[in-house]
Amino acid sequence: QVQLVESGGGLVQAGGSLRLSCAASGRIFSSYFMAWFRQAPGKERELVAFIRWSGGITYIADSMKDRFTISRDNAKDTVYLHVSSLKPEDTALYYCAAGSIAGTNQRSYAYWGQGTQVTVSS
Repeated sequence: QVQLVESGGGLVQAGGSLRLSCAASGRIFSSYFMAWFRQAPGKERELVAFIRWSGGITYIADSMKDRFTISRDNAKDTVYLHVSSLKPEDTALYYCAAGSIAGTNQRSYAYWGQGTQVTVSS
């Protein structure tokens, strides 16, 4: 069983930056992948990035790779998503997820947090 809690969201102006955090607890295996998804109102949930808990493998969606980065601190059991040069279209609820395999589909991940809201104003 894995528990995930996101934090760090908020209201920012266009061009601003945030660091989102995902604190994990429970049984996290080195082979697990940790991912960030986002979902805007009326739209489908989409993959933002993922990272292998033990390191060595990272992925960022093509449309966001120039502005977003993913990292982890195993000592703190925490995964981060750094978002910069934010645009109004980045406004969404951002979720942290964990699973035994990587994937672009949300069903690849068995464990989910409750999400943290990012709102970008113009």
